[in-house]
Parts: sequence; structure tokens; C-alpha cells
Amino acid sequence: MSRPKWQIMHSDPDPKALLVQPADDSDLSGMDRLIAYVRDNCGAPFALAVLPVNDWNKDLSPWEAPAVFGDRSFGSGAEATLKIIEKELIPGVCLQLGLPAETPAVLGGYSLAGFFSLWASCRTDRFSAVCAASPSVWFPGWMEYAERHVPKAEYVYLSLGDKEEKTRNSVMSTVGDCIRKQYELLGGPGSPKAALEWNQGNHFKDADIRTAKGFVWCLSKLKELSD
Repeated sequence: MSRPKWQIMHSDPDPKALLVQPADDSDLSGMDRLIAYVRDNCGAPFALAVLPVNDWNKDLSPWEAPAVFGDRSFGSGAEATLKIIEKELIPGVCLQLGLPAETPAVLGGYSLAGFFSLWASCRTDRFSAVCAASPSVWFPGWMEYAERHVPKAEYVYLSLGDKEEKTRNSVMSTVGDCIRKQYELLGGPGSPKAALEWNQGNHFKDADIRTAKGFVWCLSKLKELSD
């Protein structure tokens, strides 16, 4: 399968962490706002690389599942996507920017990319933190998987819009209960290593800023860890 090459979207001088985001065209169109928000709200220098995604429902899904809206079912391409990020993107970016190979990496994204980030962190310890903004935790079979697999990342950020569970879709309407359960599995309120933030609006509101807020939280936690 042909994939666009990863792209470095931003790099401060001497970045202390690498943000990695699987992205579609919509994500890429909001990248300037995302970068500006992170720069304005976090004092830690960072680099940001994206992996453009060809087939959203296939490339970010860990296993096959029937369609829950429209007629687009879900594939099982997440393993291949994770391999590209671990074996090609991160080493390639570190080499190009002259960063140590062990530079902390934060994996994050919106919607199915946020869900992919949660799943990927259960598969590898390469990511120091995970940003799962409005993640698709309604995904068939996910909560059973989450109960048996703990993310290996030191920090995990979750968020959801306060209107996202108010949908007529019977599967997607479970997202509120699922995100609350996910947060409990990560330690719940009071945990210094997990956060759940509620944003105003439905799933399609301010995806770039919601993702940026998660990246800021992750970078701030990593900065506390290194200070």
C-alpha cells in the first residue's frame, strides 16, 4: 500500500520532545492553529511530525469491525501503521533533526487517531505520553481490550466533547460511558498520570485545538518529569 511519507511540521531549537500525529486532510488543514496553540501554552521546546493516513478506517483500526455509520467498515491496519511510526518516522525525524534516538515521543491525535494512540501505547513503551482527543473508545471490542491491557506510557490525556454522547447512533452514543470507564482504568480523578477534559460541543468542534490542548498537557507533564 502506498503511503505519503511522514512530514516534520514544526521544530523549535533543541526540542525536548517529539510529538507524533497520524493525520488526515482535515487535521493537516488545522495544523497551523494546533502548532500556534501548543507554542503559546507550553514552555517546553518541541518538534511535531505527522504521518498522513491514506485509509482512516483501515490504517488506524487494530482489528476488523463492521461499519457503525455509513457503509465503511473498519480494517486491521494499525499494526502496520505503528511499525512505520516506530521504525521509520521516529528514527528518521531524530536523524534529520539531530536528536538523540531516545528523545521522548508523544503520540496523539483526534477521533480514531486518538483511539489508535491509546491502543499503540498498550503495544509499545516507546511513547512517554499519549494524547487521545475525543478518541473512538466506542470501537467494538475496545473496552474489553482496555480492561486487560494497560497503556505503557507514563502519562495519558483523554478528552471528549460534552455533546458527543448525545447522538442517535446506538454504538457511538456509548462514548461517554466508555471514556469515563477508560479514565477509571487509568486511575481516575486524582491520578497525576492521567487526565480527562470535557470540551464544549459535539465531535466536530475545534478538533485542532482539542488535540493541541492534549499535547500541551503531555508536554507539561514531561517537563515536570525532567525538571
